Amino acid sequence: MHSFFDDSEIRSTLRREEDNNLRLSAMVDSGYRHSKRVSETLDKLGLKPSDVASVGDLEKLPVISREEVVELERSEPPFGGFCAPDVNTDRIFISPGPVYEPHLGENELWARGYFAAGFRKGDRVLNTFSYHMVAAGLTFHEGLRSAGATVIPSGTSGTETQVQLIRDLGATGYTGTPSFLIAIINKAEDMGYDFNKDFGLRRACFVAEPLQPSLRKRFEEEYGIDTYQMYGATEVGDIAYECSEKAGWHICEDVIVEIVDPSTGKCVEPGRLGEVVVTRLNDIFFLLRFGTGDLSSIVEEDCACGRTSRRLSGIAGRVGDAVKVRGMFITPGQLARMGEAFPRVIFQVVVTRESYRDLLTVAVVEDEGYKAIDIGRFRDVFSEICAVKIDRIEPVKEGMGLREEGKLIIDKREWK
Repeated sequence: MHSFFDDSEIRSTLRREEDNNLRLSAMVDSGYRHSKRVSETLDKLGLKPSDVASVGDLEKLPVISREEVVELERSEPPFGGFCAPDVNTDRIFISPGPVYEPHLGENELWARGYFAAGFRKGDRVLNTFSYHMVAAGLTFHEGLRSAGATVIPSGTSGTETQVQLIRDLGATGYTGTPSFLIAIINKAEDMGYDFNKDFGLRRACFVAEPLQPSLRKRFEEEYGIDTYQMYGATEVGDIAYECSEKAGWHICEDVIVEIVDPSTGKCVEPGRLGEVVVTRLNDIFFLLRFGTGDLSSIVEEDCACGRTSRRLSGIAGRVGDAVKVRGMFITPGQLARMGEAFPRVIFQVVVTRESYRDLLTVAVVEDEGYKAIDIGRFRDVFSEICAVKIDRIEPVKEGMGLREEGKLIIDKREWK
């Protein structure tokens, strides 16, 4: 017998569509009255709030990219006009860009994903996401609590500390990136432990980084860890999650997901690949049609778990040139800001994969500009702008050119 977080997960397709249409209509109406961005957008298009009364009507509105959100918030801080000027929110999160996000105050945020992964009362779960500034640590913490689990807020502590917490506190679950979990396991083995025999960690739910099939197989067969994936974005929260069938990611109940042609913003035919565009139904942050930049398709067949929502087939890649490294996006815009900070330095970012970890290399032309810079400051400014640390700086001879000349960032990773 299957169990669900609540009955909304097993609504009929017709009931879900009706509910989404009602909630969307209310959000647009409220947004028009309280959000400068929504009212300006509708007025510019010659639309009234009543013209966006159903999910199908969303195509009348433009898709908004993360880069556009950053620029809007930069020109009109802190929320770019997406909130009421006197918005009442319990906390504000910050993500690289920067992007400022008001906490939506929804207890169910991420809870369905953790519940579907099997986390319940009695579980002790290591939450290895940062609790500092960004939304991840606190929102995942609340999602786990809503599912009934006890949370160990280990955050970004080192691997040896994480091993100690698993041992001393009897952790049964993990949430974080897959690359960090394998690093923790490797550290435990270096310390002389047999991870499978000496520890009781038997369930893991991953976010912010792809789970390679080969690594999933290793977790499940070698270490007896049942693995699950969730998918989301800081701007809109949770989007989709895996159930026990692991045959696609169920779309969350509080979001509307469209799969669109990135060049037109129009929905593609069912089953075709397109950009994942998300509208989170809420009454605080009126961000309509957020373009994640991720590519996926819709699975419409019924799932054996009993949930009736549509599913995403998984993430097939990225639209454009933005690249996610260790859970954070690096965009051409951020690298352009690096260029402004170091105008004499010619550089290119190359992302590779080694031992299940993203490796970020900055190739720099070894000329007078390179010789004059303070390498320590270059690393620090890069980390401040991109929220990702440089692993290696690789000087290249002047005149040899950089790989794939003209591109600021190259993703050389292969996901097998």
